[in-house]
Amino acid sequence: MAAGAGEGPAALPAQPLELKSQFRTREGSYRLLGPESRPRAGPAAAPGPSPPAAGPGPAAAAAVPGPAALPPVRLSMVRLALPPAEEPGGPAERSRVCFNLGRELYFYGGACSGGRGSRRSLDLHKPIDKRIYKGTQPTCHDFNQFTAAADTIALLVGFSAGQVQYLDLVKKDTSKLFNEERLIDKTKVTFVKWLPETERLFLASHASGHLYLYDAEQPCGASAPQYNLLTQGEGFSVFACKSKTPRNPLLKWAVGEGALNEFAFSPDGRSLACVSQDGCLRVFHFDSMLLQGMMKSYFGGLLCVCWSPDGRYVVTGGEDDLVTVWSFAEGRVVARGHGHKSWVNAVAFDPFTGAAQTPQPPELSGGEEEDEPPDPLIRHSPAVTYRFGSAGQDTQFCLWDLTEDVLYPRPPLSRTRTLTGSGDASVPMPGLPRSLSNSLPQPAGMGSARGPPPDVPPALSVGRFATLTLQERKGPSGAEKEHKRYHSLGNISRSGEKPPGGAGSRGRLDTAKVLGTALCPRIHEVPLLEPLVCKKIAHERLTVLLFLEDCIVTACQEGLICTWARPGKAGLSSQNGGSPSGTVV
Repeated sequence: MAAGAGEGPAALPAQPLELKSQFRTREGSYRLLGPESRPRAGPAAAPGPSPPAAGPGPAAAAAVPGPAALPPVRLSMVRLALPPAEEPGGPAERSRVCFNLGRELYFYGGACSGGRGSRRSLDLHKPIDKRIYKGTQPTCHDFNQFTAAADTIALLVGFSAGQVQYLDLVKKDTSKLFNEERLIDKTKVTFVKWLPETERLFLASHASGHLYLYDAEQPCGASAPQYNLLTQGEGFSVFACKSKTPRNPLLKWAVGEGALNEFAFSPDGRSLACVSQDGCLRVFHFDSMLLQGMMKSYFGGLLCVCWSPDGRYVVTGGEDDLVTVWSFAEGRVVARGHGHKSWVNAVAFDPFTGAAQTPQPPELSGGEEEDEPPDPLIRHSPAVTYRFGSAGQDTQFCLWDLTEDVLYPRPPLSRTRTLTGSGDASVPMPGLPRSLSNSLPQPAGMGSARGPPPDVPPALSVGRFATLTLQERKGPSGAEKEHKRYHSLGNISRSGEKPPGGAGSRGRLDTAKVLGTALCPRIHEVPLLEPLVCKKIAHERLTVLLFLEDCIVTACQEGLICTWARPGKAGLSSQNGGSPSGTVV
């Protein structure tokens, strides 16, 4: 494990490795904006008085925990178009950023001018607002991009005590608290997300392994909800709330075993990918609540998940220190990436770099990487089909390229079994177990060698969520004990566990039985990617990775936000004041 991989400041080595301020890829050099000096760890006070927010819980303890004990730092961003500017070159877009650290939420702003050559900037130096909570800590948050406008910016905030708060950054007197008495779920909220293109519906996942569908306009009720079973399948159950009048939660899902760590909607809003502490990726057709596909980590829990921009691939990261690429269309693992030395906390696709990106010769740099000559093999690499990134507890940031030779391997010239695992395309991979009786039919065909992947299901109609309030979900209670950090192997079943197959079972998959199958291929059975870039960029574990059109944004557990200008964007103004390289909030 790398030095300082997710540990507190006291565990850092006496002579920490130098942090990188730039890195080079085939399209050029990415540079950390501003000077190389970094602010010291520790929250900086926001300007002006800021009274404690109406927090869900009792008074907070006086002791302030260190970075390692705090909930993961997360960053949410929303962009809203402004009315046409009266003056040419005036701002055409405004951004808002939410960032949590300990008991505090910070809000930042920014704007960009119109036109194709416009430069965007985020002011990450001076918060425009701050909220402090008592007795609980924000763990996750999400803006509603669909409704965001000059007169309303809706934000959801999940808390360590299990509540979910609705805020409006414009209408500051608008605030609602869901699960206020913790009658729905007593465990921490691990992730919140608005349903795509909806004004009122949102999902919240918990450390109990439960996922709840809420309507922001409905109450939660004065008593604990009772549920009716709607459907169940391999490792999941869906329940509807029994009530004569509409109330939250509308649906409750019980997914896998242990915490449901993160989930993500496909770009068309049709499918939902969930990753859990039991090490499983499960992809559901959201409206029908049926399982479409499944994958198991090499070991340990899965912590993060992301869809490719076209919805054909899902990338996960977790406690096996690997990134795993899973094909939604083919229902199989197509590649793994090995470059991190500890858990992978964040993964994200770069929608601005890929097959359409024209490679450029590397820029000449006068920075610290001048002694690292460009790799001559870069110019002869296969066309990049997808670019994605990962950030880990080892404080390292990695970039990965998914190329055509990995996604569409050539058929072997002979019937001899190869050891590379890069694909015998003539032998179809086994599909999901037949016990997944409730799963939807897999998209047909494995595809010919080097041919395009099968088409994914078409997007739903505009009214795809219109009947959601008539359905409802989730299942058994019983929170799983959160396992300790770095204890990667502790949550894997070995013997005496019930194997998959029982309908509605939330039992763990027996790793020994699924290893070597389509659910979890062995290391040599699929291509093993090497990172295009792997750089140490922080002293604390990385928790945030965001790709924007002109920059990459990263953040670590000590509250340091860094903006990396893309090639040709080095003149971008970060508006970070005296510390343009980043800011501690």
